[in-house]
Amino acid sequence: MDFEAVRQAVISGNDELVARGVSALLAQGVAASDILDQALVPGMDEVGERFAQGECFIPEMMTASRAMQRAMHLLEPVLAGSGQDLAKATVVLGTVENDIHELGKNLVGIMLRGAGFEVRDLGVDVPAEAFVTAAADGVDVVGISCLLSTTMANVPLVMEALDGAGIRNRIKVIVGGSPITQQFADQIGADGYAPNAAQAVHCVKNLLGIE
Repeated sequence: MDFEAVRQAVISGNDELVARGVSALLAQGVAASDILDQALVPGMDEVGERFAQGECFIPEMMTASRAMQRAMHLLEPVLAGSGQDLAKATVVLGTVENDIHELGKNLVGIMLRGAGFEVRDLGVDVPAEAFVTAAADGVDVVGISCLLSTTMANVPLVMEALDGAGIRNRIKVIVGGSPITQQFADQIGADGYAPNAAQAVHCVKNLLGIE
């Protein structure tokens, strides 16, 4: 089993094959970080690109994510034992107050975890103060989701709360959701805007200088 075989197994969502491939590579002495960077993450990146292009859909993304998570259960103890930091960075996600839509946010979380980020999901109907509390706890990026035009006004309230708490300049903020546009993101002073889950991953990486 090689990196390409594991990558293809992730893309196809074959969690059994992914687990066997990861176990085989570890048994061969391949570094866990190399398996992550050269097989698993590229596989999830490919799924994300296909999703963005309309070539695969939510069920395929979910099966790929399950395969990825199964692989991570095998890799995490090895990475922890070697003293390596698994997560590239920490991202907090939440849907703004009075908005209970979460599908888009959940897809972003899946894609970010697949790309090697630690994701803390605050859920839906999240007040500005909860974003602030989460952002103050060693977070690199805050992702604000809004799916209703009637709750768009709550997005800048989160920005103001972060600024008022004195932590806005220490973190990056991205926004997204059906009514959100690049113009709106610029107006409220967000660092980034993503129209879909795949673009959210690229946006986070760009903001953190990872790609």
